Amino acid sequence: MKQSDIVTTLIIVVIIFSILLILGVRKSYKLKKENEKLNSMNTEISDEEETYKDFTEGHMYDNE
Repeated sequence: MKQSDIVTTLIIVVIIFSILLILGVRKSYKLKKENEKLNSMNTEISDEEETYKDFTEGHMYDNE
């Protein structure tokens, strides 16, 4: 195996790993932005929107 073949193989390997590294950093950046977006949302549940409804008032439970 010639020295030029070894260098060419190493360059190809470095390019492949560089692409994987760039894709990983990009994915991490997108996840960080999505996490910030979700954290900024209002997560409190308002009691005014929906009150508890007793589901046992149906005909299957014989509550007459």
